[in-house]
Amino acid sequence: MQRRQRLIVGVIWIVVAALMALTVGIGVPSSVGDLARLFVVALALFLAVLYLLDPWGVISRKPFE
Repeated sequence: MQRRQRLIVGVIWIVVAALMALTVGIGVPSSVGDLARLFVVALALFLAVLYLLDPWGVISRKPFE
């Protein structure tokens, strides 16, 4: 995956995390739904970091080398 494509996908994941973070209220999560939203925010941020930084070269590696 080229650097520009990784940047676009990373920004999309940051936007997803931001939109989901808006739905989570401030404070301690009080329901399973709030915990699920926090999990989605954390997962989206993890994927954004993975695409933007590509720390282990996972994204830039060809699939079947």
